[in-house]
Amino acid sequence: MTDVAPSDVAIVGCGPVGALLANLLGQAGLAVDIYDRERDIYPLPRAVHFDGEVMRIFQSAGLADRIAAATRPSPYGARYEEPSGRTLLVRRGSELPGPHGWSGSWYFHQPELERILREGLVRFPNVRVHLGHEVTSVDELDARYVVGCDGARSLVRRAIGSRQVDLGLHQPWLVVDVLADPESPRTQALPLHSLQFCDPARPMTLVNVNGRRRRWEIMLLPGDDPARMTEPEIFWPMIARWLGPEDAEIERSAVYTFHSVVQEGWRKGRLLLAGDACHQTPPFLGQGMCTGMRDASNLAWKLVSVVRDGAADSLLDTYESERLPHARAFIELAVRLGAVIQATDPTAVADRNRRFAAGGTSFDFPQPGLGGTTPPVGTIFPQPRLPDGRLMDDAIGQRFAIVGETELLKHLRPDAVLLPGVGREWLVEKKVRAALLRPDRYIQAVAP
Repeated sequence: MTDVAPSDVAIVGCGPVGALLANLLGQAGLAVDIYDRERDIYPLPRAVHFDGEVMRIFQSAGLADRIAAATRPSPYGARYEEPSGRTLLVRRGSELPGPHGWSGSWYFHQPELERILREGLVRFPNVRVHLGHEVTSVDELDARYVVGCDGARSLVRRAIGSRQVDLGLHQPWLVVDVLADPESPRTQALPLHSLQFCDPARPMTLVNVNGRRRRWEIMLLPGDDPARMTEPEIFWPMIARWLGPEDAEIERSAVYTFHSVVQEGWRKGRLLLAGDACHQTPPFLGQGMCTGMRDASNLAWKLVSVVRDGAADSLLDTYESERLPHARAFIELAVRLGAVIQATDPTAVADRNRRFAAGGTSFDFPQPGLGGTTPPVGTIFPQPRLPDGRLMDDAIGQRFAIVGETELLKHLRPDAVLLPGVGREWLVEKKVRAALLRPDRYIQAVAP
């Protein structure tokens, strides 16, 4: 047992998902202990992208302004291109705020994001942070609930006994982060958008992160020696068409295997999972960390409802049934997009090129519904600005809310925030008169 008083929730892992969850629970007044075996934040790049929905979650945690100041919104989207320069596929970008009230795409340096999330925990005396503390057994943790945000090798998952479902992709890639010289003409010529370089001789991804940071992801091919791929004399010739060692310095290089797996069994009694502990997403859609952040948002309000507000413990059983299909939809799309860039077999390349021969194929980040729901129930409600200039979520906080026709709402006295007249265009489009929004802004119910 630990030498601290019992808590409502113990979180194993203080990476981005665990730290966000602790912020959301701390904000709601729950007693939280969060543990990480490392004392310091890992200082080098890892995740580099999140979307507008995740920025909206940061907003709900009271951290959006700080995070926006430390990250880069991108209106440029992504392009899938052949070596000839012909565009196969485009993920659209936009200069305007998206449906969540924020830019739809953000790039960041993970150590800076983690620092902001950890500093956010200082706001809450009810959150105790235990860094440099390795949890070796869930039996050590004296808490009503334990959430494993402890990654792909999760201790908590082993205690639950979850079953892994393989979605088919296990491909090694070299990931290299560089600090580019901003004065170099070659740096200045790099694309502002993310580039999926669909070269069957060597598939690559180029990401414009922020500041001087650029990332290359390079697929390993048969005959490559993973132990040597990180050597500069191997890496630099592969990206010579863009940069050379005179234009940038390597910040980090490592070989990873991109996986596509989900776990079945996110809960067993007081034990729960979030983030990479229950799913792994290949990076072709930039949704790996995003998926974990959505886990935290979904789970947080349910834990608050059970622990603080007296809701039935069975509410937590809806966490996996809602989140697993939602996460799986993103992973499966990432796998399909990966097939576009990873094609090396001549027949597969020819088939791909025929499919995209007309050009002009484009897509946005998907917004799937939660598992077990029928749209518009189970979809996330957009975030407009209110007449007073505030974003809608700032008027709601961590509560339920009802949006709808003014006449329908004017006599209601619920224990929820009433927002008459908000979201008129959405209501008309969906042919409903009102919608009940959960604290994570997903729609609980509608009034036809």
